[in-house]
Amino acid sequence: MAKKGDKTALDWIVYVLLIIGGINWGLVGLFNFNLVAAIFGAIPVLLNIVYVLVGLAGLYMIYLLAK
Repeated sequence: MAKKGDKTALDWIVYVLLIIGGINWGLVGLFNFNLVAAIFGAIPVLLNIVYVLVGLAGLYMIYLLAK
């Protein structure tokens, strides 16, 4: 049985997505450089999927912090 504070695989995926999103927004703000678009820009659907996943990760983090 998992103890309180144990991280699930989903938790770790959310952390990684939020770190990617945070770094990307920092680069956009500082240098007007969108790293996600630079990597996935040639495939617009993939670019949108990454943005949606980062947004869902943010919502999940709100849930974790509220619980």
